[in-house]
Amino acid sequence: MGAAARRFGRYGYNGTSVRDIAKEAGVDAALVYRYFGSKEALFEAVTTRTAMFEPLRHLPLEDVAVWIRDFISNSPSEDEFPHPVLSVLRSSSREEAVGQLRDEITEVFSESFAKRLDGPDAELRAELLSAWLLGTTLMRIAIRTPALVAASDSTLLTYLRAGIDPLLSPPCACSEHPAEGQ
Repeated sequence: MGAAARRFGRYGYNGTSVRDIAKEAGVDAALVYRYFGSKEALFEAVTTRTAMFEPLRHLPLEDVAVWIRDFISNSPSEDEFPHPVLSVLRSSSREEAVGQLRDEITEVFSESFAKRLDGPDAELRAELLSAWLLGTTLMRIAIRTPALVAASDSTLLTYLRAGIDPLLSPPCACSEHPAEGQ
């Protein structure tokens, strides 16, 4: 599946053939069809990434920032495994891919993780956490912006905590929706 993820990530759905995937994997295309049935089924298999977020379903909330820092620091490079957002963007003609990623994010963050958060706007705060996670990994791993690439794990954790911790705790009543009254 690594060869399929790399090809779909680099060339998108339309620019990737099962024959190319099989060649990169060192197998016959018939074997790929035997296990996955179709190119579409293989694409769905390699773009489904909810398992990587599984720890967020049970990890103590106070450990989430550290987990995200470790996730960002230890993620494979873009050459090893393309970022899920880039895989979808490179397959922009595949509206199903966008819908699938949205459904996965909704299921993991908006529904499952949000249930663990107290206070108002739990779904919004959970989706902001997913945006922080996906955006930061995209910038550090795929786009490789210099400051994010150079940041030490301890510095990264300091700033992650500053942004993530408020999303995990309910806001105090005094700061609830401050921009609305202005």
